Amino acid sequence: MTLRFDCTDDAERARGITAAVASIKRGDLVVLPTESVYAVATDGFSARGARAVREAKGQSAATPLPIMVASITTIPGIAFNPSIAAMDLMHGFWPGALTVLVTPQPSLAWDHPAGAPLAVRIPLHPLTLEILRATGPMIVTGANAVGGAAALTVDDALDVLGETASIALDAGPLGADPMLSLPSTVVDATGEVPVLLREGAITLEQLRSVVPGIATPA
Repeated sequence: MTLRFDCTDDAERARGITAAVASIKRGDLVVLPTESVYAVATDGFSARGARAVREAKGQSAATPLPIMVASITTIPGIAFNPSIAAMDLMHGFWPGALTVLVTPQPSLAWDHPAGAPLAVRIPLHPLTLEILRATGPMIVTGANAVGGAAALTVDDALDVLGETASIALDAGPLGADPMLSLPSTVVDATGEVPVLLREGAITLEQLRSVVPGIATPA
């Protein structure tokens, strides 16, 4: 049974955060809000949690799962030799809707497909940031089936996840602000020159104000 907490109420928000942190550290699944959609989250280093996320979303074991962190200081621990440009982009746009692809640290024991880049960002939502500060890196991905509509309410998320989530943190409907409903911009920073893969909430012009040499796909 999924325990649901109304995080628009201060007291219930505090109880929900405590419950969510404990669940995530066990490798359980938790529904929580990001800036634009509801997501499913678990411990970033839990193989059981990673399998549960993929099964709930109908993804294969070869699918890389994105990571969220609370601080840029975490990056050297999970990314191998991140470039100066990658770090400049992180400092320029985090917390916020910029996903940066980096090369994962090969020594880490986690469920990440060999050879795949690691997608990482710091979210802007205060509730999720507070949880990240207590848990460390989390797998966080949209609480929707592959190819399905984004989950803008907790009910949308639970319709997909069912009872696989132990905790659901309800911060109310999302997507009302058009600027916060855009997906994150994605930049591949695994090479010498970062490449814009998807333009979303952060524009190419904004990116180039920080890293002028950023490229676009040929």
